[in-house]
Amino acid sequence: MKLSKVILTGAVGLVSLSLAACGGGSSGDSSDGSGKGSSGQTVFKLAFNQTADHPQYEAGVALGKKLEEVTDGRYSVKVYPNEQLGGQADVIQNLSNGTVELMWVGAPVLEGFNSDFIVFNLPYMFDSTEAQGAVLSNTEALESLYHSIEDSKGITVLTGVNAGTRNIYNSKHPVVTPADLQGMKIRVQQSDSQVAMIEAMGAIASPMNQGDVYSALQTGVLDGAENNEVTWDALKQDEVAKYYSYTKHLMLPDYLLMSTKALNKMSEEDQAALLGLIPEIQQIANEGFAAFTQSSIEHATSIGAEFNDNVDIEAFKTLTQPLVDSALSGNDTRQALYQVVQEANAAYPAK
Repeated sequence: MKLSKVILTGAVGLVSLSLAACGGGSSGDSSDGSGKGSSGQTVFKLAFNQTADHPQYEAGVALGKKLEEVTDGRYSVKVYPNEQLGGQADVIQNLSNGTVELMWVGAPVLEGFNSDFIVFNLPYMFDSTEAQGAVLSNTEALESLYHSIEDSKGITVLTGVNAGTRNIYNSKHPVVTPADLQGMKIRVQQSDSQVAMIEAMGAIASPMNQGDVYSALQTGVLDGAENNEVTWDALKQDEVAKYYSYTKHLMLPDYLLMSTKALNKMSEEDQAALLGLIPEIQQIANEGFAAFTQSSIEHATSIGAEFNDNVDIEAFKTLTQPLVDSALSGNDTRQALYQVVQEANAAYPAK
């Protein structure tokens, strides 16, 4: 069943129920792993690779409670944080075969399944979080993209949410212009496009596993890295790289994925119930991340971190624009998605 059709037809009739949902809960997994609770309720497993204090965990819990309400107890969701169901590669495979029903995943992962997802991962793509939210919830414009890996991977994309804005931080000094990055060794994700982006911005790209970054910053192997405030503070990297500069070069989404097999097993009524809840779950995740970001900023400030808003963003944007042009060139699908983004940017400009 198409996401846009289900959400449009199901959301109106379900919104009062979803807003009223405040109790219940899953009956738990069965001992035989069938996903059936003791009362015959189907409990979807939602895999998550971060902690239980993350807003996406809370959004998943809310989804379970609300889904139980709107399906009269036929379905619920249990969230498994901290990679309890395995690493991302294993969970993706289990999602494909239907033994795990739901997961949160970072945007770069989906590029490996359909390269058109790259549009939302390009430098300076979104002018504001509001613009990003408008695009990711535009089920009509994104319908083909969100269904594009069903045949190849057995996975349906339910929605995308804000996962912060990535900026440069380092142990040396504030970054104002590209000249301030010259000679700096900056950690990036192990991705060719991320390497190209940081080098275009003027730094020396140093791909590295996240678990090695703190010690590398501490010992001077790295001068800095790029990430959002939440990750920078949660991993204590603000202790060894206190200068956080708002280059705002990336606004990567996270996606809520569902096993297509599990979705198709639901009746049309229950699919409508589930998908009708998605806009509210997206809102819960987005608002939660904004609050999480603010608390991270406050904690980092309390331990001596320094924030710099005086960044020549246009200079960095100009340097990275060729990467955007190359990714979009000659691809009608990506050009169409880019146009959707530009319309949202016009409606929700940077503040």
